[in-house]
Amino acid sequence: MVLSHANSMTRDDSVASTFASRYVREQLPRYRMPDRSIPREAAYQIINDELMLDGNPRLNLASFVTTWMEPECDKLIMGSINKNYVDMDEYPVTTELQNRCVNMIAHLFNAPIKEDETAIGVGTVGSSEAIMLAGLAFKRKWQNRRKEQGKPCDKPNIVTGANVQVCWEKFARYFEVELKEVKLSEGYYVMDPVKAVEMVDENTICVAAILGSTLTGEFEDVKLLNDLLTEKNKETGWDVPIHVDAASGGFIAPFLYPELEWDFRLPLVKSINVSGHKYGLVYAGVGWVIWRSKKDLPEELIFHINYLGTDQPTFTLNFSKGSSQIIAQYYQLIRLGFEGYKNIMENCKENAAILREGVTATGWFEILSKETGVPLVAFSLKDSSRFTVFDISENLRRFGWIVPAYTMPADAEHVAVLRVVIREDFSRSLSERLVNDILKILRELDARATHAVRVSSATAAQSDDGVVSKKSVLEIERDVVAHWMNAVNKKKTGPC
Repeated sequence: MVLSHANSMTRDDSVASTFASRYVREQLPRYRMPDRSIPREAAYQIINDELMLDGNPRLNLASFVTTWMEPECDKLIMGSINKNYVDMDEYPVTTELQNRCVNMIAHLFNAPIKEDETAIGVGTVGSSEAIMLAGLAFKRKWQNRRKEQGKPCDKPNIVTGANVQVCWEKFARYFEVELKEVKLSEGYYVMDPVKAVEMVDENTICVAAILGSTLTGEFEDVKLLNDLLTEKNKETGWDVPIHVDAASGGFIAPFLYPELEWDFRLPLVKSINVSGHKYGLVYAGVGWVIWRSKKDLPEELIFHINYLGTDQPTFTLNFSKGSSQIIAQYYQLIRLGFEGYKNIMENCKENAAILREGVTATGWFEILSKETGVPLVAFSLKDSSRFTVFDISENLRRFGWIVPAYTMPADAEHVAVLRVVIREDFSRSLSERLVNDILKILRELDARATHAVRVSSATAAQSDDGVVSKKSVLEIERDVVAHWMNAVNKKKTGPC
């Protein structure tokens, strides 16, 4: 006897389209796991629809992080997405690929290693983890030296510029190290090496230099810092080293500025971090930290585990992590080679120059970024009395562009900036399109501000004591916009 299952099917089960099912009518689970399962097609469609409201990664000009890779690399990533990198015994080839990447990057940074030697370094989730590891190595070495000298080792500090990325503040707070910041000044938005060396004392575990400031893309003068610090070390008998945070510039300088001395060619540079997921051209999730030599990484920080198969040395803050990004980094290094990276960086530099010219031609902006450095354009309004860079940033989102607006750090807070990062997938045509959209917004904001001035002239507010006061242009502009939005909202009768 054959039993029919027709009666047991729900109406939703018999409908092929997810949009004809009950799942698109029910409220989505947000804070509690739902009691019942739903079909995979429905789960996919619901989540995919919500993700459409995210910004387009290709138009996210705020981020240094890679947003495009070749289809062949995408296949390698998906093929290894289920591999846990920490299982070195199970995935020995992946471990070998990481070691190859470490050695290639070490040679790129002119590490003093012989052909038959292995470079000292490790892959990380990003530059934040890399900086934590480098900072811990400096702290431990300083503590060991102080203990040998019979001196206290409870007040370590790091000297750096106020332009450092937030991960340095995290390291200082998490691992109880004082962060001594060299303040910025208008027109000089990187660490001053002279002031930095003046702040160094016997408790300084290292001076951190930035090769590619997040604010303006500018390279700090690591060579001058090395020379000044060498003299101070000789005078004081200290042994204060340098760490180079090359998160953004580490995969740029060797190809565009090979004569620039910033890396292991300088004796005091003991470690360097770089983000593979920035100009290393890999999707988010990979960074690298390289040490000058084995003696610069204290042995007691390295853990040895054997419960995954063989003895495995490990020095990471994370344990389990995907193998995909490491494999993708190796793909890029052998696929592009020195020639390919150089061509891409030159393209980025040229497209940044095109954008810089276009922004300058508007007549509204002052360029703050330098031509030498990370290929980005940072610019501020010459006159912010009618509208601000924050207004421009907000309006650019109408066209899909994500361009950050921010103020500079301590002692330069009054300077507000827009910044556009030029990545591999940002072409000349996109640069020209962005300038056109900026011009449209400038005209709109200028016309709106002019209208607001006329309104304010005709409707000056009078206070109780008879004194006439006028609102600022920006206050009037925001009042007009709020009034307009309120009128629009009142006319809404339901979904359209």
